[in-house]
Amino acid sequence: MRASHTVFIALMIIVGLNLRPAMSSVAPLLNRLQEVAGLSAASAGVLTTLPVLFLGLAAPLAPMLARRIGMERALSAALCLLMIGLILRGLPLPGVLFIGSALSGAAIGLSGTLLPALVKRQLPQSADLLTGLYTMALCSGGALGAGLSVPLTHYLGSWQASLMSWALLAFVALVLWGIYMPHTKTSVSPSTTAHTGALKLLRQPLTWYVMLFMGIQSSMAYIVFGWLPTLLVYRGYDEATAGWTMAISILCQLASALTAPWLARLGRDQRPALLCVLLCTACGLWMLLIAPLSWQWPGAMLLGLGQGGSFSLALSLLVLRTANARLSGQLSGLVQGGGYTIAALGPFGVGLLLQNETSGAHIAWILIGLLVLCSGFAMLAGRKRCLDDGSGQLLVHSD
Repeated sequence: MRASHTVFIALMIIVGLNLRPAMSSVAPLLNRLQEVAGLSAASAGVLTTLPVLFLGLAAPLAPMLARRIGMERALSAALCLLMIGLILRGLPLPGVLFIGSALSGAAIGLSGTLLPALVKRQLPQSADLLTGLYTMALCSGGALGAGLSVPLTHYLGSWQASLMSWALLAFVALVLWGIYMPHTKTSVSPSTTAHTGALKLLRQPLTWYVMLFMGIQSSMAYIVFGWLPTLLVYRGYDEATAGWTMAISILCQLASALTAPWLARLGRDQRPALLCVLLCTACGLWMLLIAPLSWQWPGAMLLGLGQGGSFSLALSLLVLRTANARLSGQLSGLVQGGGYTIAALGPFGVGLLLQNETSGAHIAWILIGLLVLCSGFAMLAGRKRCLDDGSGQLLVHSD
């Protein structure tokens, strides 16, 4: 492997570490925010939903921004926006907690669409396997946000300082990316061509299968990021233990995030692997929210293994279901944009359920029902099919 490839992989990991703490660092502090800042359960639901919603809204804009200023500079702009959003969250001004959360989500949406496209361009032969490494970085960042949020609050003296502190990690990533990012000539594609390609993709059922799988599994992930500690506190855990339970769960995502793409290569298609990780997620939710409290750690581990594998495989599908890098980029923007917009409904829905005093067990059964629905889309998206426009028309064929 060339030195430039090693540097790029290191940069990918550093940037990936920044794409989850903005969301996972809020969840352990939600009870504190409801008590100190006077947030209702519905308002807390909005706070957890805003980053995911703006993530989905911003993701389709990433290809347009990349065409105008290049993918490298676009990612620099996204990291700068992330740093600004993280700083805004902790300022003592009305409404900035929500504004900063929205800006952070938009920055993550841009970065999360640009980075896989850069991986596909820089290392096309290993794109699906590097997706696992990228997902590991995301999971590590999420675990850091969940596990350190409450300790940082105690160490720094306030929840505002704790939330703002994550801007330092974004600043480090921005500086390193600015110094070592790959430099290539910007290839400008006509916007009409991109628009036409997106419309053609939307006419293919395979696009919708991948998007709906991405949306539902992402909704589960952001419900966990936003509400799992609160649901565990309702069950009797203290604030710090609930935060660390989520952190352990996210850390367990590292193993499945890296191994799931490898395991998916062993089968004839991805359906067995997809069903396996969804089953792990469902069992983990049942153990944490319904089963006796003594099942806490096995539940956290299973939930983490399921969610890490689900997300890693969802990103892998963007590569495996397309025949070339250009189609992969177009599918990525559509699937992540639509999928994360769908995912935003999950945290807000849980907030409404809690506002109406729905029990944690009932919420768990609703989430397990959604996972059953997601399994149906996994069976359709996981078949060995590929979108190809090599003939001049967008066709779907078996690999």
